[in-house]
Amino acid sequence: MKEKTPVLQLKEEEKKSLRRNRIKLADIKNYSPDELAGLLGANISRARLLRALALFQSIPSIGPSIAKNVVVDLGYYDFQAIREQKGEELVIELEKKYGVWMDPCVEDALRCVVYHAQHLGSDKKWWDFTEERKRYRSTYGYPKDRPSKAWNEC
Repeated sequence: MKEKTPVLQLKEEEKKSLRRNRIKLADIKNYSPDELAGLLGANISRARLLRALALFQSIPSIGPSIAKNVVVDLGYYDFQAIREQKGEELVIELEKKYGVWMDPCVEDALRCVVYHAQHLGSDKKWWDFTEERKRYRSTYGYPKDRPSKAWNEC
């Protein structure tokens, strides 16, 4: 199977550095932040961010939006950091951050991310977690303090 190419907001100098060093976007996840910073001529924070976004986008069916939620909004930069989390709790944290309830597929996607962190190399996609979410929510529901406004009402 062909590796996914992540969608990254790269600066022009970063693009040039990648070309000069013959690094494909799909390979960014394989470098340590220190190595990547040196190759890109970027600071460690920037390299860490780009690597993490590429890493989470390497999961089947996870795109740039969910990767941003995981890295930028929730603060997870690698599989080790997120593997003990629960998708049903991560979505609530995201909802509190934004002040709106998220589309249910976001919870499915977060469950998928956690699953992949625990089962490296899995080919499961976010929609494989829909029934699991439905069962969980029919049993446990949502917190009473869940935002009342939907993501699409912003």
